[in-house]
Amino acid sequence: MTEPTFDDRDGFIWFDGALRPWRDANVHVLTHAMHYASAVFEGMRCYGGRVFALSEHNDRLIESARILGFHIPWTREQIDAAVIETLTANGLEDGYVRPIAWRGSEQMGVSAQRTKPHLAIACWPWGAYFGPEAMAKGLRLNIAPWRRPAPYTAPTKSKAAGLYMIC
Repeated sequence: MTEPTFDDRDGFIWFDGALRPWRDANVHVLTHAMHYASAVFEGMRCYGGRVFALSEHNDRLIESARILGFHIPWTREQIDAAVIETLTANGLEDGYVRPIAWRGSEQMGVSAQRTKPHLAIACWPWGAYFGPEAMAKGLRLNIAPWRRPAPYTAPTKSKAAGLYMIC
């Protein structure tokens, strides 16, 4: 059986303060984040209904947005609660949680300080990266020719989506 694509699933995504049906959680093609990489995210694992380092992840999400020059208008406590709400709505006790915050489509241009900040939280079942066969056989690694930017050239202390292209 083929796994469904990420745009066509059952379930719910927390989007700007409320749960929405998964397929309805969309953004405009001219959103600032798509053109200028003004998005930050976290990746969390949930085991037995408990999210590992939940508050620490969400503190870093908020700080990453601050570093990129925008403010997430939800507190860490509200984001923590939204993560739990999303897991519960999707009936998940074990899986992956992906909060992402970004600047919207209200204005184009590099600075675009009049954009609205958005926040979405999705979660889905996601087992181990590597199955038992790969673990028994072993893994191969490649070293990319790219190097991380020096701290004085990019916001390297943020978990910014744009930095992942080269990491």
